[in-house]
Amino acid sequence: MVDDGTGLMVETRGLVKRYGKFTAVDHLDLRVRKGEIYGLLGPNGAGKTTTIKMLCGLLKISGGEAHINGKQVPDGRIAAEVGYMPQETALYPGLSVHQNLAFFGSIFGLTRREIEVREKTLLEFIGLPEWRNEMVGNLSGGMKHRVSLACALVHMPPLLLLDEPTVGVDPELRVSFWDYFNEIKNRGRTIVITTHYMDEANRCDRIGFMHDGHLIAEGKPDELLSLTGCACLEDAFMSFSAGGREEAER
Repeated sequence: MVDDGTGLMVETRGLVKRYGKFTAVDHLDLRVRKGEIYGLLGPNGAGKTTTIKMLCGLLKISGGEAHINGKQVPDGRIAAEVGYMPQETALYPGLSVHQNLAFFGSIFGLTRREIEVREKTLLEFIGLPEWRNEMVGNLSGGMKHRVSLACALVHMPPLLLLDEPTVGVDPELRVSFWDYFNEIKNRGRTIVITTHYMDEANRCDRIGFMHDGHLIAEGKPDELLSLTGCACLEDAFMSFSAGGREEAER
C-alpha cells in the first residue's frame, strides 16, 4: 500500500452532489484513517450511497473534492486501490462463480495464475469452495453476497467500499460477514461501510452519522453514546438529528 504520509485513506473536503435543485450530499468533510473500519450510518436517503459512488468515481462530483490514498478523485489509478461492493450484487448470473471471479480479476490486469491462486484463497475465505463451478444465478441471495464480496477483493485492494452489504441477509449471515470484515481489517486493509442497522455501528472503529446529506456527528461508538447520554446508538442518532434540526431552524 502506498502511504501518502497523512495516515488517511479517504478524505473529502466540502463534498457536494446535486441533482438539479436537490442536494443529496451537502459539503461533506470526511476523514477515514488507514486500517480502520469506518461506518457511515443513517436512514435511507441520507446520502450514504451517493457518497460511496462519488468516491468510486461512478458519480460526478458537483462541488468540493475527494481523495483516495492521496489521489484526487477522479483518477484512473484509484480503481486498482478500491474494491467496491454495491447494494445490489453486480454479478453475471449466466456465469459460474469461477468465471465471475476470473472476469473481475482480468479487469484489474491479473494473470491467469494470479487469479487461480486468489480464487482458491477467496473461496475458502467466504466458505464456498464447493460452489466454484455453480452458475451464480442458481445461488441463494446470501451466497451471491459472499461471491460479490470475493469479487471486490480479488485484486487485493487496500480500500473496500461496501454499500449496505448486509441488507436483506439473515442474522446468522450478517454475523459471518462481520467476521469477514474484521479479518480483512486485520490484514491491514481499510473498510468504509454504509448501513442503516444501528447495531452494526458497534462493530466499527469509528462511525459518522449522516442525515439529509450532512455529517451530523462522528466518533467512536462509545464516545457518541457518552456525548448524548444515550444507552443505544439509535437514540444517539436521534439526539444528534434533533439537534441539527434545531440549529437549522434558528
